[in-house]
Amino acid sequence: MYEDNNNFNQMNQNPQDPQMYQDPSMQQGPQMVPEKPKKDYTKAKKMAKRIGALALAGVLVGGCAGLAFEGVTYAMGGGKTAQSSNVTLQTAAPVSDGNTDGQSLDVSDIAESVMPSIVAITNQSVQEVQNYFSMFGMGGMPQTQEVESAGSGIIVGQNDSELLIVSNNHVVEGADTLSVCFNDGEVYEANIKGTDSDRDLAVIAVPLDSISDDTMSAIKAVEIGDSSSLKVGEQVVAIGNALGYGQSVTTGIVSALDRTLEEDSDATFIQTDAAINPGNSGGALLNMQGQLVGINSAKQASTEVEGMGYAIPVSEVQSQLEGLMNRTTREKVDADKQGSLGVSVEDVDSQVTEMYGIPEGVYVAEVTEGSAAEKAGIKQGYIITEFDGESVKSTSDLKNMLQYYKAGEKVEMKVQVSDGGGYKEQTVTVTLDQAQTENR
Repeated sequence: MYEDNNNFNQMNQNPQDPQMYQDPSMQQGPQMVPEKPKKDYTKAKKMAKRIGALALAGVLVGGCAGLAFEGVTYAMGGGKTAQSSNVTLQTAAPVSDGNTDGQSLDVSDIAESVMPSIVAITNQSVQEVQNYFSMFGMGGMPQTQEVESAGSGIIVGQNDSELLIVSNNHVVEGADTLSVCFNDGEVYEANIKGTDSDRDLAVIAVPLDSISDDTMSAIKAVEIGDSSSLKVGEQVVAIGNALGYGQSVTTGIVSALDRTLEEDSDATFIQTDAAINPGNSGGALLNMQGQLVGINSAKQASTEVEGMGYAIPVSEVQSQLEGLMNRTTREKVDADKQGSLGVSVEDVDSQVTEMYGIPEGVYVAEVTEGSAAEKAGIKQGYIITEFDGESVKSTSDLKNMLQYYKAGEKVEMKVQVSDGGGYKEQTVTVTLDQAQTENR
């Protein structure tokens, strides 16, 4: 049994910031060969915690080729390696170490060289929408609708069986199906290899045996640069699927380094005035040698602000990316075979954490007698923060993860337990029960 209760922080929710326009939001599919798009813009989820007026570099609805797939697979497992040899990012030799290819290139040369490494990503999901009656408490039932959103990704390498692509977590979050449109306009089914919501990172994979020889000859992995060597004022280039029109190129400079966007986070960003528009999320920020130095993630959206985009420094997240690249891929489990914890949970968001000192995660409101959670020692009042190596920030996170685990599987979880005015972390091993689909 799994129940999603959302009243825990109901009294502390803020209205959506009108200055935020977010991903996966703006709606028109990722066409590699541009078509006239429909301008149907809608808002979606916030990136994280306290970004203020920051907007995720969002996306447009509609598919690259209108393809639908049966489902997404997901790589879970607390850093377990894939069946193939360990994969690492291939970084370029520093110019100072005698790299004769380190001279600056023209922007057009960079675009020509790097565009085969950039992809458009389409995320298809089913979302709950409120009708008129349910919105005003008049008894109507919420309805669901299929939503498509799009962003960008960067080819970074491959293992023995998969082509590996880096993007943002918010681009692939909540996907029921994913597709990737390559530089030659061909579209293929993609799997979520692994995600890191704290750094807004994701790695997705396309099976090599599904990619045609023609497509393989048209694409390549990007060259990884050294973001720690960037200097303020240095020229950079951004490439991505802006507004869902297909690949586009913008250029600017590094405006600042080590920018912090959240008060309670150690994550830092590259600030640039290169235009980062909706649909650019997950795209590439490149130095003038055509090397990847940042993963475009957010922009400042305000009538008073212009030219403030942000990218994740690639050198700072290399170990996280390599960990995601080497996860074991799991497939979604049929509903009648899915595992269950047997708990009712409620969100503990950053606002509640700040106000009351409760760890961010999901609060266990109730434990079913005889359930997998009770047998593992989980009790009411515990905060679930990690499931099989994946960070748990919300009830939707936990519910999504459980879709990839069968009844009978053993999973390690981390929980925070109240301890004399504070909390201490415990690791528990849970053997999942058979899911009760009527309560999910």
